[in-house]
Amino acid sequence: MEEHTTIAVDLSKSVFEVAVSRESGRVCERRRLSRSQLRRFFSQRPPATVLLEACGSSHYWARQIESLGHRVLLLPPHHTRRYVLRDKTDRADATALLEAHRNEQIAPVPVKTLHQQTFAALHRLRSGWLATRTARLNAIRGLLREMGITIPVGPRHVRPGLTAALSDSSRLVPEALHQTLLSAAEEIRELEERIRDVERQLESIAGSLPAVKNLRTVPGIGLLTSTALVAFVGDPARFRSGRRFASYLGLVPRERSSGLPPNAKNSNR
Repeated sequence: MEEHTTIAVDLSKSVFEVAVSRESGRVCERRRLSRSQLRRFFSQRPPATVLLEACGSSHYWARQIESLGHRVLLLPPHHTRRYVLRDKTDRADATALLEAHRNEQIAPVPVKTLHQQTFAALHRLRSGWLATRTARLNAIRGLLREMGITIPVGPRHVRPGLTAALSDSSRLVPEALHQTLLSAAEEIRELEERIRDVERQLESIAGSLPAVKNLRTVPGIGLLTSTALVAFVGDPARFRSGRRFASYLGLVPRERSSGLPPNAKNSNR
């Protein structure tokens, strides 16, 4: 196999579709491999360019394959999808990766390090618990409002407000709801403790990473923003300008014009 060999892998949970190309636009070999067979397959191959679709497990497999001497490119799924011909199958997805790789305008996704994935996992868990906490707070606030009890704005007022409402001698809240509402309040307390634990974990890991330390020297950037940037953006040097970085973050408006300069007349009218 020559150095210009390109290998596309359609990742899955247990069975992987592999397409090998030695010539642009042509597949010369196809395989269906299990998880254990995939690593053995790449360990027996000379260095090649390996194409994966950026997905949940792609960063793990990219690090594994790179350790065997190959060059791995992660292609964005929203770009590779348009190269799938006919019905969507594993075989078609692997071929689509090879076709998308021929388009030089498609920029690959950087492979995440283990530290980046750790930060990303902690942030996702924290976000999920925050959403659940917000839902419980809103549920308690809404149920009490239906009973004629209004709690001041702010999450810190909900649990004390509930305690005061349940201990009120006027008994606006039916006895049958007391235990359930107290269980919801206890769930909120547990969620808040989990969120604090995640933040302590982020703080302990962040102390050993220079990139996070440098980001935290910027006014307005704290622990959560700095670790999120490292987790989801990675090395900012991959952006050629600050404008490109802003565009990546979604801070630049999309182009929605017809392409005509201001005051230009459309000759087709």
